[in-house]
Amino acid sequence: MNSARDKKLRLKVPKPRNPLVAPAAQRKAGAHGKSRAAQRRTEKVALQKADHDDL
Repeated sequence: MNSARDKKLRLKVPKPRNPLVAPAAQRKAGAHGKSRAAQRRTEKVALQKADHDDL
């Protein structure tokens, strides 16, 4: 007797989430500034452009 009542509905249960991951991800997210090297290079390129324009 294999009727519809005998079959059980089985749902997949998702893996439990780590509750500490979400706050950690939120802390490190956001806009970041340029590094010191990138700022130095930008200033150097701007100085070279200004020097070149003066010629």
